[in-house]
Amino acid sequence: MTIEITRPEIESLIHQRLQSGAFMDAEDVILRALQSFAPETEPVFDRQRALAAGARIRELSHGLTLGGLTIRELIDEGRP
Repeated sequence: MTIEITRPEIESLIHQRLQSGAFMDAEDVILRALQSFAPETEPVFDRQRALAAGARIRELSHGLTLGGLTIRELIDEGRP
């Protein structure tokens, strides 16, 4: 496969990276750039998991007690 770089700013960036000494060649610069945006490293939104977490939070807010008092009762107790 042959890749042609036609934009001067991209070529300049590749040369800058090569001059840093952190890369072996232009192919290495491109490889590492592509790997940094690999889909497998991006978090995936799991709708079912989010819905389950929301349901659990709602469930806890209704039945969670601290020292025998519900959160609502503790809030009300702290009011003047």
